Amino acid sequence: MAFKDTPGGRALIGNLWRDNPVFRQVLGICSTLAVTNLLKNTLLMCGGLIFATALSNLTISLLRKYIPKQVRMMVQVLIIAAYVIIVDIAIRAYFPEIHKAIGPYIGLIITNCIIMGRAEAFASKNPAWPSLLDGIGAGIGYSIILIAIAVVREALGFGTILGFALPMRDLWWYQWTIMVMPPGAFFMLALMAWFGNSYVLKSENKGVAK
Repeated sequence: MAFKDTPGGRALIGNLWRDNPVFRQVLGICSTLAVTNLLKNTLLMCGGLIFATALSNLTISLLRKYIPKQVRMMVQVLIIAAYVIIVDIAIRAYFPEIHKAIGPYIGLIITNCIIMGRAEAFASKNPAWPSLLDGIGAGIGYSIILIAIAVVREALGFGTILGFALPMRDLWWYQWTIMVMPPGAFFMLALMAWFGNSYVLKSENKGVAK
């Protein structure tokens, strides 16, 4: 059996594009809009969410048979919070300047609809390995969109990528101030959602036609 046909493979690959949590499920929008003005901030947020989502899914799956249904949501939040605290401490220790900018949003990972949704919809009902892959897929799917938005916003708004000046900034480029403001994030997210949904729907229609 091919990897893509296994439960874990379907979960991982599906979350990357077909069921992408940002433009298909419209989840995790707060951080999408808040941290994408600089690519470095975005990369750290994405790494933190992948870590928290993957390990939370794994832990919840391993404990799913021992968690009483009446308190499962509270237990899930506690597990997620433990991993998010690890992420917060690591970023605070190794990237203090960036933590000042994205620190409040790291804490919000605990209640991020993506991580809570995957824990409840998948990890609480499936074995450990597929749940781990599902968490990784959801995190990477989220990261793909955020990184794409951040690259455009930083390039257009600051004329830089990862803090390095682009050649165009010194030659002819006029920086788009709107791109470093919240409206720029909304604009880019709308474009990504439109493009992504159009592509997925077109692919699905081709599949039906065949």
